[in-house]
Amino acid sequence: MNVFQPSFKLAEKTRVGARVHKRYHAPATPCARLLASDPVPAPMKDRLRVLAGILDPLGLLDEIRAIQHHLAGLAAGSTVHPMPQRDADLDGFLRGLALAWRAGEVRPTHRPRKRPPRHWRTRKDPFETTWPRVVEWLEAEPHRTAKELFGRLRREHPGMFLPGQLRTLQRRVKDWRRLAARRLGFADPTGASHGVAASPNPDADSSHLASDSAPSILTREVGAA
Repeated sequence: MNVFQPSFKLAEKTRVGARVHKRYHAPATPCARLLASDPVPAPMKDRLRVLAGILDPLGLLDEIRAIQHHLAGLAAGSTVHPMPQRDADLDGFLRGLALAWRAGEVRPTHRPRKRPPRHWRTRKDPFETTWPRVVEWLEAEPHRTAKELFGRLRREHPGMFLPGQLRTLQRRVKDWRRLAARRLGFADPTGASHGVAASPNPDADSSHLASDSAPSILTREVGAA
């Protein structure tokens, strides 16, 4: 019997054209609904009132958590001992609510496993063979959007790309612009390489989303402006 958790109960439902209007009763617990129900006999209502009066929600919560700890230990194969029964402290419970979010899920049976960072691909790169061509377009016309470049690719390679792959290309172009802007921001005005040799082939580093010639393109545009 649910004594503490109120819920909504549908009162009526009317349809007006394509719209459905629903009206609910005021939130109430199932126990309160039984006490307000006329078909329920008076002796049964008296028993429900006595039961609702002796139940302690904090004590029930403490007992449920103790049993959950015990079951979680049994499932893990460890030797566990039942937690001693203790009186629930309302003030302590209310004070702990402000810090409960730090521990995350309070149920002992809920133990999320930490996943290692994923550095591998889960599917084949659809732009593996055409990305160098996209880099050439970006270097020649950096102002072009990923949607325009995706349209070019679909015209040059009919049937090779699906419309849903536009978002993948947008992320790739965004990463290319970010890396190009970073190289431009840390570029040496004297042209020194800081010990890192630039690749003579603009497409040599296409697998890393940006070629080494991308910053030079942006530098010339900034200088011309």
